[in-house]
Amino acid sequence: MRKKYDVIVVGGGLTGVCAAIAAARQNQKVLLIEQEGALGGAAVNCLVTPFMPFHTKLNGDEEPTRLSQGIVLEILDRLAEIADDKYRKYCHAPCPSFNEEHLKVVLDRMCKKAKVTVLFHAMLCKSQVKEGRITSITVACSGELLRFKATTFIDATGDADLAYMSGCPTQLGRESDNRCQPMTLCFRAINVDTVNWDRDAIQKLYKEQQAKGKIKNPRENVLMFLVPHDNVVHFNSTRVIKHNPVDPLELSKAEALAREQMLELFTLLKKNFVAFKDATLFNSGISIGVRESRKIIGKHVLNVDEVKNCVKFEDRIAAGNYDIDIHSPDGSGTSHYYFPEGQYYTIPYRSLLPEKVNNLLVAGRCISSTHEAQASYRIMPIVSTLGEAAGVAAGVANKANVDVVDADYKVIQDELVKAGAFIG
Repeated sequence: MRKKYDVIVVGGGLTGVCAAIAAARQNQKVLLIEQEGALGGAAVNCLVTPFMPFHTKLNGDEEPTRLSQGIVLEILDRLAEIADDKYRKYCHAPCPSFNEEHLKVVLDRMCKKAKVTVLFHAMLCKSQVKEGRITSITVACSGELLRFKATTFIDATGDADLAYMSGCPTQLGRESDNRCQPMTLCFRAINVDTVNWDRDAIQKLYKEQQAKGKIKNPRENVLMFLVPHDNVVHFNSTRVIKHNPVDPLELSKAEALAREQMLELFTLLKKNFVAFKDATLFNSGISIGVRESRKIIGKHVLNVDEVKNCVKFEDRIAAGNYDIDIHSPDGSGTSHYYFPEGQYYTIPYRSLLPEKVNNLLVAGRCISSTHEAQASYRIMPIVSTLGEAAGVAAGVANKANVDVVDADYKVIQDELVKAGAFIG
């Protein structure tokens, strides 16, 4: 196996996949490292679905413009190609949903076509840094340690693991107290009568039981979706608060606590609603979903005023307008700030550049920003575009024989637009 690459991407979620494919399309030799056995990250491991809205009507247009374009739209197109006729429409809905098994295959195929080398079951365990540059990383894989070198590295771990290991400054959660948005374990029930279920009655009973202390979950309501499977209900409704997602022991406790909340909610529905009388608790994510953990403190810290004011940065590389959606780190409640139709903010290239390491890019929910700003861009469509931008930037920098910190953002923008991305 090759031990030296042009670009190494750590983390095979949608962010990392888009980064790897984009770098490979820049004629880079790319290694994509993933700790699980499939690509897709939270979308497959945590059952996070659907894609949240990522469009708006610009300049009074009748048809909305998708603010996340490029590779993420290619993924949706590939999903539509292999979907059953009955469910193809879900892939291009305003909030696209998908079959996770299809997504795994689509991402495998796209990486193979781009000639990305994918290494599954590999856990990042060490970063070697010299004179402000990562020289190599070490991963644990099937009982042995493997060391890989690259010119440029991309951290798509979600938790900024590579940046943190490399000595880059980071911020955990909310600036005032380091608390993060709650973690959620998604799960599904099958054999549900999804034609005759009563959503309002479910919400009413849940709140009544919670007020009586019979529901321990602090979430204020039941969040549930239909997915592209017959008689299946998807729940994004557990809520684990005041646990640190990057503390191994606290994360372990969170996983078990979320499973208790899952069973608590399913039992309530099974015992009280005819629509659930034949239902079975079918599956849950293999990992709890993490909304927020570490974020790098980079060359620019994107803040909530810049997001609300829809700033168009000179070095912008992505755009978004998903609402500032903060699930309370303290307990019950979810706050929202919605953008007016036709408005969107941009994300600067500098927010992907950590301090202290010059050949590292960070993409995904852990870029450089404040707690409030992160609550908008953390959704899957936007982080996919951040990954694509990082991959393009790595290729531009390597071809110019400079570190990413010195890459020409105008060239990066030009390459992104040529690739079909929307940068605002």
